[in-house]
Amino acid sequence: MAPKANTKKPAPEDPRMHQALQAYEAGLRAMQEHKFDKARAAFEKVLEGPVAQLADRARVHLAACSRQTDRPSGQQFKTAEEHFDYAVSLINAGDYIGAREHLEKILKQNPKSDFAIYGLAALECLTGHVEDSLKRLEEALRINPAMRFQARNDSDFQNLAEDPRFTELLYPDPDALGEGSTGSYGS
Repeated sequence: MAPKANTKKPAPEDPRMHQALQAYEAGLRAMQEHKFDKARAAFEKVLEGPVAQLADRARVHLAACSRQTDRPSGQQFKTAEEHFDYAVSLINAGDYIGAREHLEKILKQNPKSDFAIYGLAALECLTGHVEDSLKRLEEALRINPAMRFQARNDSDFQNLAEDPRFTELLYPDPDALGEGSTGSYGS
């Protein structure tokens, strides 16, 4: 027996779902523009919507907005690590210029900050500055070779995944390591 043709019309799209999606997108735009109060209001609307997965994402962004609006305008950080976490949140929000400014502030205070140099390497990669990214990553690995393990799984470096110089940094020749070298890329 042949299956019956499905003559049912597809269920109409829930207008609340459409509204939640629009609010979420508006919240992301507001975050990128550093309008955190406006973003917070948009994400709160998403929480009222029918999409649990979207609401979960909105909660994460709401927390970031709260951190931004609760921080005094002078942006005092208790530790360099806290400052770094803030810079990473800017990268994740797409504010590469702000992130760079904060990472460079960390380095000005502590020029040998391996995690700040690593963060700049990731930022350089995300913004398409491959050569600068490789130099920064090499510098970070010279200070802290254990960061190789983190870089191997860091999606921020996916633009370099096929670059043999990147592979050489992350999987160096054990004999070369014994001589204190991690390779050289124009430094």
